[in-house]
Amino acid sequence: MLNPESLRFSLQALRANKVRTILTALGLVIGNAAVILVVTISTTAREFVLDQIRAVGSNLIFAQYEAGNADNAQVNADFVKIADVEAVRQQLGSRIVAATGVMNIFTQMRVQGRQEDIQVNGVDEYYPVVRNLLLLSGRYVDANDVSLRAKVAMLTEKLARRLFGSASAAVGQQIKIQNLQFDVIGVFRERTESFGLSELSSETVVVPITVLRYFSPLERIDPMYVQAPRPEDVEPLTQQVRHIIESRHRAGARYKVENLSAILDAAKKIGLVLSLVLMVVSAIALIISGIGIMNIMLVTVTERTREIGLRMAVGASRRDVLEQFLTEAILISVGGGVVGIGIGVGVPLFIGLLFPDYPVPVSVTSIFVAFFVSLAVGVVFGIIPANRAARLNPTEALRYE
Repeated sequence: MLNPESLRFSLQALRANKVRTILTALGLVIGNAAVILVVTISTTAREFVLDQIRAVGSNLIFAQYEAGNADNAQVNADFVKIADVEAVRQQLGSRIVAATGVMNIFTQMRVQGRQEDIQVNGVDEYYPVVRNLLLLSGRYVDANDVSLRAKVAMLTEKLARRLFGSASAAVGQQIKIQNLQFDVIGVFRERTESFGLSELSSETVVVPITVLRYFSPLERIDPMYVQAPRPEDVEPLTQQVRHIIESRHRAGARYKVENLSAILDAAKKIGLVLSLVLMVVSAIALIISGIGIMNIMLVTVTERTREIGLRMAVGASRRDVLEQFLTEAILISVGGGVVGIGIGVGVPLFIGLLFPDYPVPVSVTSIFVAFFVSLAVGVVFGIIPANRAARLNPTEALRYE
């Protein structure tokens, strides 16, 4: 009995019990679709989280004063200063993309007919690039604004809507800060919402740092940002920024100099663990499906005992019988696996068609893994029933009722 003949007999046997075959393969359909969808979901979720973190600022290092045992005069001197930002720029030069600092105060502003406390940040021309801000209308604060101490301001989107109705309507308007008139030149928002956990709140005014310096009794940069050109430069530059700041202040002062690499690494590890957990759950589903195939094939061997005895009596070898039943198990497993792969690939593609702005990547690796796992399930869980069928005694099999 040749392999093509084994395949033909197997297909005939499966067609004779269509409902049983479909129900047996259903477990593999669900399991394989789950494997691909789980990998797709975990990959999409991980990339979304990483993109959100990267959107805060690419290859970003941030520094700020942390603590120190000193009196008020010393603490005031310990704060990161504008001169420290300049020192980082000069000493690191072309090794960084940019360095910028933020000063902030709270002041009273009239919003929708009442006085409210509004945060005002002082920045320079490098700030929008380093912080990866999204300009909605107008323009950013530039070098001329900083050097000329221009009374210009940018507003966050929410504040612009509250004050003037829309982002576009706010540009060209005037607001009053510390009894001085400021021209609104732009409206922006963070690419990734930080929910007030950064130096930007949902309602913030941004002005040139050289102007804000005159409103604040203390010169305190909180935080200073440094952008590295490449991810591999972040760690060494973090140490150099720390050294520059600490060398310019007294020995007892402590500074927090960190980067987003640790957060990115943590997010990647969390995503990996999540993927592994979900993969284990999917693997359990595939194993259960394999046990189902083995159980059905054992029942099939019992039901077809006389058929097996008859084939052996007319010359079929034990190997021929083993090949036939093993082929049936593999066909059920691989067939269900292919359908499951089709569903697992089709769902993300369908979502991608419905929402083209939110592509859902399908892992090619997961497709190959799902297929070969299906094949392995058919072989592993089909070998026991097939071996049992091959070991039947032809004489006893023919007498089986």
